[in-house]
Amino acid sequence: MSGLVAIIDYGSGNLRSAEKAVARAIADGGISARVVVTSDTEVVRGAERIVLPGVGAFADCMQGLSAIAGMVDVLNDAVRKRGVPFLGICVGMQLMASRGLEHGEHKGLDWIAGDVVRMTPADAALKIPHMGWNTLRAVSPHPVLTHLADTAEPHAYFVHSYCLAAAHRGDVLVETDYGGAFAAVVGRDNMIGTQFHPEKSQAVGLALLQNFVRWRP
Repeated sequence: MSGLVAIIDYGSGNLRSAEKAVARAIADGGISARVVVTSDTEVVRGAERIVLPGVGAFADCMQGLSAIAGMVDVLNDAVRKRGVPFLGICVGMQLMASRGLEHGEHKGLDWIAGDVVRMTPADAALKIPHMGWNTLRAVSPHPVLTHLADTAEPHAYFVHSYCLAAAHRGDVLVETDYGGAFAAVVGRDNMIGTQFHPEKSQAVGLALLQNFVRWRP
């Protein structure tokens, strides 16, 4: 299934919004690829790129993903063993972590060492959940993020109460400040994850998706 971008349907996430955004990125970029929303492990196994969205609580999302027979094994094989490019969005990005600490302790995919922790802004006036547009600050260069350097004060749209506290500074690619810095983008090797929603982040998000579909790590 060369050229296929698989968006995993596991009962969580803005699937149609993500599908439409990736399709637009493909069309606008004149890229030879197609996108499908699927819960079929064989489709995911054969995909050239994989997107994992997510909205809601960490434990519920991990449970939903694990409930699809063989899906976690397929993801580990495709992403960790075969190096298939992977994009996690919002809770989909958080599931890349070792653990989630929302309403107890829950195991994640353990692809990016660290914990998903509740946000605690230094300014008590800042509300949680963190919701709205915030500035992105690149920490490390990355092929999927090249457009950020050409954008004056790039902004993205966030909706979340928890964030990924990476154990290794090198895994943090972009930060955002909301009463303290937190990871807006993490990544390593063939994996990248955004805490914000690229499908809701207008030109910045569309360019990121286009870069991802072109990316050959």
